[in-house]
Amino acid sequence: MASVTKRLSAILQAKANKALDKAENPTEMLDLSYEKQNENLQKVRRALADVTTAKKRLELQASQLQAQAQKLQDQAKAALSQNNEDLAREALSRRATIAAQLQDMGTQHDQVEKQQQQLEATSQRLSAEVEQFRTKKETLKASYTASQAEAGIGEAVSGISESMADAGVTLQRAQDKIEQMQARAGAMDELIDTGALPDALGGGGDDIQAQLDAASGSSQVDQELEALKAQLGSGSDAPGLESGPDGGSGAAS
Repeated sequence: MASVTKRLSAILQAKANKALDKAENPTEMLDLSYEKQNENLQKVRRALADVTTAKKRLELQASQLQAQAQKLQDQAKAALSQNNEDLAREALSRRATIAAQLQDMGTQHDQVEKQQQQLEATSQRLSAEVEQFRTKKETLKASYTASQAEAGIGEAVSGISESMADAGVTLQRAQDKIEQMQARAGAMDELIDTGALPDALGGGGDDIQAQLDAASGSSQVDQELEALKAQLGSGSDAPGLESGPDGGSGAAS
């Protein structure tokens, strides 16, 4: 049962992958990947802007503290000039506190500046990579479009080839039919020229000519009959009629 379930899962996964591959558009996937890279680049740039702002804020605070420290230094000098050591000591004490704050700020400033430098390097590197990806993306999209066009041309050519093959068969059949018709027409012409067409057609022909030929045959028979009667009337016997063609009786035999 476990093996059947495993095989069924593999089949479903294969079908799902095939469906995803069919639905996936390379140009759309490339554009989506480019958008994500741009989003990451924008995040790095925003982080860089925040770090730069923090650095500027530290520098502004340090400048203000330095001004306060200098003022306390001047106040301490003024207090000593008035022989007021307690006041001078108080001014110097406050100045020491500010000096400690300035030292901490200096450390923070160095850290923030280091982060800024790292983010600047990262931003520059990502910017170059994104630009390279954009160029490659456009090249791949152009190649994919060209491949689609080439595939379409191939399919069209294949369809044309199949159509031409069918057309070739149709042309050949038409040619054979024409040749058969031409051969039949030639045979009919030959029969007509040789006079065999009436016999071939079952005795059909020119009925007027046939009647004329029949009348001519009857007239010849009547002439021969009259010639025989004339000979008999003159006393000639039958053997004399058969003795030779001079008596005109040869045709009667």
